[in-house]
Amino acid sequence: MTERDKIDKGFIPIYRTLFEHYKQGILTQKFLPSSKIDSITEIQQQFQVSRETAKQVLKKLAEAGLIVQKPGKGSFVADLGPCHKTWGVIVPFFSAQTEELIHFLKCEADKNGRQLEYFIDYNNWEEEVRLVGTLINARYEAVLIIPTFDESKTSPFYQSLFAGGTTIVFLNHTMRYTSFPSAIQSYDLGIKRGMHYLLSHGEGCLAFVKNHLAQGRNMLQEVMESTFHGFIKRDEATCQAVIIDDISQLTRAVIEERRINGFFCCDDAEAVRVMGRLADWGLKVPQEIRLVSYGNTELARYFTPAITAIDPHYEQMAALAATIVGQGQNQTTDKNQQYVLQPELIIRST
Repeated sequence: MTERDKIDKGFIPIYRTLFEHYKQGILTQKFLPSSKIDSITEIQQQFQVSRETAKQVLKKLAEAGLIVQKPGKGSFVADLGPCHKTWGVIVPFFSAQTEELIHFLKCEADKNGRQLEYFIDYNNWEEEVRLVGTLINARYEAVLIIPTFDESKTSPFYQSLFAGGTTIVFLNHTMRYTSFPSAIQSYDLGIKRGMHYLLSHGEGCLAFVKNHLAQGRNMLQEVMESTFHGFIKRDEATCQAVIIDDISQLTRAVIEERRINGFFCCDDAEAVRVMGRLADWGLKVPQEIRLVSYGNTELARYFTPAITAIDPHYEQMAALAATIVGQGQNQTTDKNQQYVLQPELIIRST
């Protein structure tokens, strides 16, 4: 199959398809700033198109400011210009947790006289890469990334990424290796603190309730579930692990048959759903069933009864992100700099 066969969409003009092909290559840095891009002849040969089509592709790329054409030398990917005072936040999906973090990031941006915009990549690593490249090319001062949950797919991109003055910061992720500074939380410590509390307050089986809305692999929930199982194994004689992959699986019959008397919910939204069901079934919290959630957002703080939760300290995370951005603009940041926040158990009514 030729390159032309691979990208020709049939109903879209071939020059437009090729323009998008090169545009995405530039945004995702398959073609680095200042590097030479394919010539008219090379485009002709590679995609089996006419000379006029190849010329039109380069013309459109130049008009979009993506390349610079130098007579007698060829076409080159445009250099990155000066940054403007805008921070971009890229998140895998919108939730109570991301809303809380974005709120505090906006507060930090306002303090620093910056605009803040957020973008959703729908837990698609290719979309994450495209968005990062787009914001760098649009000259955002900072790009703050909560990575997609299958972080292993994006490592090669970040290892070779040229940010050109844009400060890249990772937030709230599990990736052990990054090429850029990060402000993250110790999820396993948060789970351990919640589990220690549940196991020290009564006997019975404990259930881990996942958020089922995120598509694709979720490395974050894998870490949380693995830590949950590890704690249960310490007390196999009196306690068993029950995994609720989808809240629709939770029924009163399941609670009674599995003898569940404690829940650890991966986020506050799932905790509220569990609490609502328990109330409908006449089960009292915490007299009959205990519950801890991860997030400590407004849902946990203002729900009735208020929910015992793990606080990841999003306000502190946002402040650290702003500090890293400031260091980046002053060229004093360390690419391997990593802040690890210690989640805190906040005991309330549940």
